[in-house]
Amino acid sequence: MTTVPAERPGADAAGQKAGWAVLAMLAAAQFIMVLDTTVMNVSISQVAEDLNTTVVGMQTAITMYTLVMAAFMLLGGKLGDRWGAKRAYAIGLLVYGAGSLITALAPSLGVLLAGWSFIEGFGAILVIPAIAALIAATYQGRQRAIAYGVLGGISGVSAALGPLIGGWVTANFTWRLVFAAETVTVLILMLFLRAIPAGARREGKLDLPGVVLSAAGLGLAVFGILRSSQWGWITPSPAAPVTPLGLSPVFWLIIAGAVLLGLFAQREGRVIEAGQEPLLDTRLLKLPMLRAGLTTLLSQQFIIMSIFFVLPLYLQTVLGFDSLQTGITILPLSLSLFLFALIGASLTARMSPRRIVEIGLAAMISGTVLLIAFTGPDLRNLGFALALALVGAGNGLMVSQLGNVIMSSVPPSRGSEAGGLQGTAMNLGASLGTALIGSLLLASLVLNFQKGVLANEALAGVSTQLSATAEANANFVTVEQVGAAAEAAGLSPEQAQAAVTEYAEAQIVALKAAFAGVLLAALVALWYVRHLPTIAGASAGAESAAAEASEPEAAVTSEGDRTGETAV
Repeated sequence: MTTVPAERPGADAAGQKAGWAVLAMLAAAQFIMVLDTTVMNVSISQVAEDLNTTVVGMQTAITMYTLVMAAFMLLGGKLGDRWGAKRAYAIGLLVYGAGSLITALAPSLGVLLAGWSFIEGFGAILVIPAIAALIAATYQGRQRAIAYGVLGGISGVSAALGPLIGGWVTANFTWRLVFAAETVTVLILMLFLRAIPAGARREGKLDLPGVVLSAAGLGLAVFGILRSSQWGWITPSPAAPVTPLGLSPVFWLIIAGAVLLGLFAQREGRVIEAGQEPLLDTRLLKLPMLRAGLTTLLSQQFIIMSIFFVLPLYLQTVLGFDSLQTGITILPLSLSLFLFALIGASLTARMSPRRIVEIGLAAMISGTVLLIAFTGPDLRNLGFALALALVGAGNGLMVSQLGNVIMSSVPPSRGSEAGGLQGTAMNLGASLGTALIGSLLLASLVLNFQKGVLANEALAGVSTQLSATAEANANFVTVEQVGAAAEAAGLSPEQAQAAVTEYAEAQIVALKAAFAGVLLAALVALWYVRHLPTIAGASAGAESAAAEASEPEAAVTSEGDRTGETAV
């Protein structure tokens, strides 16, 4: 266990000399980084129509955006060490702004993938770890804890405002305006770079083989999960491009990803033994508080981004809402997320991070149960609003704590590495949530539609044809589109109506199954929460203790060591 000795005398006093202008700029950058995902989610239908693509195409774009960040965030942290956090922040902002401009002008899904999923993603891998490192370099003691709490709150506010901003702009203008505004925001932030401290640089050789192994491992595994609804998990579907040994390519992609990640872990161990600098210092993961914070953050992002993916599909595809109506309907989630992110930050001095996160996770579990109960062909406003409010409140409480827990677990000199790990966990959770729950949604939709048409006597003559078509073209579309496709395929009006009825019922079952998958993930997350700090203010005090350690192993003791009053 890690132990937390007394805080260094004068640390807080030194921190009080720093002004809040730096935090304001870093918080603005954090705001647009988080805003991107929820803005795109609430505009799925309009973007898909504008770019002549499908829900599956949009699922791919959303997953690839977070996957690029997850796969290369460790590299971003290391580059921040080499260049200095300020330079990495500036370069990352410029790359991010260029990607935003390309996205705003994208004429097709391919250009959107290049501008948003890749170029913006690569900009973010430099900016996000740099933000964490710059906070660590600028503030100390209680001021640093406040700064990390503010960043957590900003993330919550951005996630909360994303649906409203995206919905209003998309409905009244175009979704492209959001990305154009991000480019302008980046240019404004660049004008104030002089106020940010330069920070130190660390010399060393970059572990390029480690970069390749980690990025390829994560990329292959998550991409395999993403394609599972089209290609099948183990038994290949007709849409699978290849079937090695008669198995789905998804199976082989996940296996290959796991093998590469195993080779990455072995390599990092050898690099450390050789006295060289690894891409990921695996000794940091022996810190129980850091490990607990990262796994809980991954779970939290999995839950909330899964919900943000499924909700717009329900509201827009099933209920026929436009982006503005979707944003307004999600308002209870947005408002409660914002409010409870602030409440959670204010409770830090009186309640332990573990207790606050437990309350938050319990609220998210309760809200998800209500989402399952109130998802139907008609919107039951009061119950659905209560469900969203509980999900938002729980998410707000969790984001108010986890950033400080993670960053307070390591010395400030290793802020870029911790920031890289935090960004990796955050975006890996988001990409896994979108890929896995999206896959579950589509698989359930196809399965239940097939069961319905095969059992429907009115479709006896065409049930096999409809079943095969659904499997080969798995997608979440409106009932009107299904009706038009059925008539175009030569079905009689009675048969077309029967197919539409079966599809509408399959949609609701699939949505409930997706929310049930989110609920299962939330229940699993309870296991990791129990390892979070159990003393009020423990995470804030831990950073001072960790600051005295110049190497990770100095901050790590055996799992059985329970010395010190604030052992984690």
